Amino acid sequence: MGIRTGIALIFLAAFAFVAAEDGESKESVIEQLVVETLVMPETCTITSEMGDTLQIHYTGRLMDGKVIDTSLSREPLVVELGKRSVITGLEQALVGVCEGQKIKATIPAHLAYGKRGYPPTIPGDSTLEFEVEVISLSQQTPWQKLVNDVLPLLCLALVPTLLGLVGLYLYNKAHAQPQGKKKNKDKKSKKK
Repeated sequence: MGIRTGIALIFLAAFAFVAAEDGESKESVIEQLVVETLVMPETCTITSEMGDTLQIHYTGRLMDGKVIDTSLSREPLVVELGKRSVITGLEQALVGVCEGQKIKATIPAHLAYGKRGYPPTIPGDSTLEFEVEVISLSQQTPWQKLVNDVLPLLCLALVPTLLGLVGLYLYNKAHAQPQGKKKNKDKKSKKK
């Protein structure tokens, strides 16, 4: 690709900084996800898509620089895109990345922990900053794609069908003549 380390790319173009006054201090509030590339590998043939599985190392910070979580002292975090195993903003930032790529994602509160935050570590309405290194990228297999995309739709179609069949069975059972009366009618018609 020819893009070198240190060149910043903005994937989701919308830097929307709004100045907000809080007493005498001024604070910048970010309203949309901003993703910068810190390190881009020399070759990037496969980019991540929804359904792919990534192994990542990350460091999450508040905007004042306080570290809220990091995976650097643990095993890499396994993230399957689309399964909501991480906050929404981080998952969105991980779509379109390559193995070996490092990004910095600035995530607004509504794509992170929202108004409630995650007490006591993350205050409400906090913008977060994540530095992420993609250790490995595994694309979903056709079988996984079938299970993740087609099977739920198939199940959605089967539920009304099964309910209809159960209803038909119950209707037929309710309107069927009892066996005992049918035999009596047959005997009476034979006698005549």
